[in-house]
Amino acid sequence: MSLSQVLNVCPRSAIAGLGIAAASSGTTSTAAARRSVGRISTLLLSSTLSSQDTTRRNMSTSPCAYKQCITLDNINPAIKLMEYAVRGPLVIRAAAIEKELEQGAKKPFKEVIRANIGDCHAMGQEPITFLRQVLGLVSYPPLFEDKSIPEDAKKRARDILSGCKGHSVGSYTDSNGIEIIRKHVAQYIQDRDGGVPSDPNNIILSAGASGGIKVLMSLLRCPIDGKTPGVMIPIPQYPLYSATIAEFEMAQVGYYLDEANKWGLDIAELERSLNEAKKTCAPRILVVINPGNPTGQVLSRDNIENIIKFAHKEKLVLFADEVYQDNVYEQGSKFHSFKKVMMEMGAPYNQMELCSFMSCSKGYMGECGIRGGYAEVVNMCPDVKAMLLKCISAQLCPTTIGQACMDVVVNPPKPGEPSYEQFMKEKNAVLASLKVRAEMVASTFNSIEGFSCNPVQGAMYCFPQIRLPEKAIEAAKKAGQAPDVFYAFQLLEQTGICIVPGSGFGQRPGTYHFRTTILPQPAKLKEMLDMFRAFHEKFLKQYK
Repeated sequence: MSLSQVLNVCPRSAIAGLGIAAASSGTTSTAAARRSVGRISTLLLSSTLSSQDTTRRNMSTSPCAYKQCITLDNINPAIKLMEYAVRGPLVIRAAAIEKELEQGAKKPFKEVIRANIGDCHAMGQEPITFLRQVLGLVSYPPLFEDKSIPEDAKKRARDILSGCKGHSVGSYTDSNGIEIIRKHVAQYIQDRDGGVPSDPNNIILSAGASGGIKVLMSLLRCPIDGKTPGVMIPIPQYPLYSATIAEFEMAQVGYYLDEANKWGLDIAELERSLNEAKKTCAPRILVVINPGNPTGQVLSRDNIENIIKFAHKEKLVLFADEVYQDNVYEQGSKFHSFKKVMMEMGAPYNQMELCSFMSCSKGYMGECGIRGGYAEVVNMCPDVKAMLLKCISAQLCPTTIGQACMDVVVNPPKPGEPSYEQFMKEKNAVLASLKVRAEMVASTFNSIEGFSCNPVQGAMYCFPQIRLPEKAIEAAKKAGQAPDVFYAFQLLEQTGICIVPGSGFGQRPGTYHFRTTILPQPAKLKEMLDMFRAFHEKFLKQYK
């Protein structure tokens, strides 16, 4: 169902009553824009289900028809406040368009390009052979008899199965993960950080990085002196954080990244944000995403040192989201882990609490659906760590296949092993291609009128700013949408390109952005960018 159909189902007066329309000043606040996205999403979903609901109501003709116990009035109110723009109303509409195309509908395009989400394999990336061989072996042990599978893959699989009860990935594991895999993770971190020690007992395997982030955030969900606990997150931010903060009824404390300085993190802005937040909440966590999502920046070591000093001064727990640590493209940029920098700074900084996160979903692997990840907790009080382990034990254990995938990421083929050359060839090819695509996307957007785009230094996304004509902003107001949402819907309907409006991530008031991935394969990406340029030129002519 199209947006116009939704608007017909829900009159504009009703939509305005929900607060979706932009403010009369012509600009929409970050919070209002996010609410707009969430409410339009609800309208789209509700309209999709309306015919089913009508059928059920017609069947319930008896005056004694059963009244449902669960309604919107009596569910957890925090759930209603949650929003996740990456899978929001545009994605719902994109899925509907795909079904329309399957049914023979005529569109000015042949397919939907899902540039809204960092799903590597969905965008055509081939799996890493060695990784899939190990997963195949642990899932179906008779493959050990297959002579075409190299011995190093079989050794990895045997080691993993030796840590599983009954030598089967179908068994439960320890709640914090299979011991041998945690040992491999600790060794990987130690090697990455130039010998800085890592303790396997500080490693928690999780269902993607998201699982670790959520359980550790829940640990700090405690009022301080009667004030709600606050979480400092970058703006723009990855919506997992704002959604989790809403779910846990914590306070979101946004700090703006510096777009004029390649999306750098300014300490003065951190101080401004913190001091403002202290009036209403008790900030406890400082989240830093490096390399950045959606902004693609890679923090310098000096910047990281200053962030650590700030967190120490303000007694904040650092959450270092480092899932894109393999994705660094710009010459001169380098990934520095927060742990390594913190430890090398010495006392008192090396005694700070730090939670860092990694995943098998990104990097060169791109195994999003397998849901493998880990968290390393550093300098946590033993009594608190016992509470953390109690908390995760209630979830039983992360998926064993996800754990096995993470094991391959941290324990890949070594020089001299049979799979090493092919593994390195595949890994380097993926990263080299992403580097080319990162440059292609940024340079193309910078060549389009009304766009400005920072270099994509790392990660998998581009977050350009777009200057929209005043007539387009007015048209968005009349449609009951934030201007960037309006633009993104027009783009989807006319080209099939699905992006995420900047309001879903947060942006400075009065500015408009969107996030697109760099993941479509080169030929498809060029086609997408050509369509983007043609659409934008047409859009400007229409609204100038």
